[in-house]
Amino acid sequence: MSRQPKSQNDKTENDAEPVTSRSGLQASLSLYADQQQPFSHSQVDLLKAVSECGSISKAAKQVGISYKTAWDRIDAMNNMSAQPLVVRSTGGAHGGGTSLTEFGKKIVEGFQALQKEHEEFVQRLGRKLHSINDIASFMRSGSVKTSARNQYRGVVTRITPGAVNTEVELRISDSQNLVVMITQDSVEALGLQIGHQVMALVKASWILISKDIHVATSARNKLIGKVARIETGAVNGDVVIDLGEGKSVSANITNTSIAELGLAVGDTACALFKASSVILVAD
Repeated sequence: MSRQPKSQNDKTENDAEPVTSRSGLQASLSLYADQQQPFSHSQVDLLKAVSECGSISKAAKQVGISYKTAWDRIDAMNNMSAQPLVVRSTGGAHGGGTSLTEFGKKIVEGFQALQKEHEEFVQRLGRKLHSINDIASFMRSGSVKTSARNQYRGVVTRITPGAVNTEVELRISDSQNLVVMITQDSVEALGLQIGHQVMALVKASWILISKDIHVATSARNKLIGKVARIETGAVNGDVVIDLGEGKSVSANITNTSIAELGLAVGDTACALFKASSVILVAD
């Protein structure tokens, strides 16, 4: 019996071309360094939009988030970075704008290169896995999130033990330090030593604002800068103070307090909070 040649539509299972479709496994790339919060594609997308648009409001619209959320994310990135990623400019023919620093551009370019390699690896891995339920469950159990608006990466510069509590000083920038009061047990549990890097968390609702930078107060922390933004809600408002060197601090106070203080963008003001209001996070 003669064999008829197969047509292009008569391929058997063994003759099938390799499947190039994406696997069912999906994963996102996040970068961790020391005690910093993860740096992920959502931050990079925002940075790219800032670079393309030259405006926070336009960048926020492009990535589908609110103007306030965009600023919150940028402030957080700058606060956790050794160098500013985003800078604001004022004046000029177009009234100023927002742009990436050279360091910010390098971060975006580096992340995009890593992301491409990561996606290719995930697809290769996904085609080898039959079930990832256990893996996904394990990854969820290891994630940690915090609601604290103010997060800083700092270096321990001083540890002063007391009878019960210990005072720890952190350097968060060349000109800004934080004083933290925790128990000696916490110092030992965190393994704190001079030169160690840790994360400092401060909730926005724990911070007081004053326009008198010489105000007498028992609060050990006084961060001085310029009011960068004021966002008011029905009852409370968010006040963001630019501390320089890419750092900022956010406070949540009542609208009444904002009005009584006469706060306006550009004013010099200070953020006050107790040493016991700072939470430290370490590996």
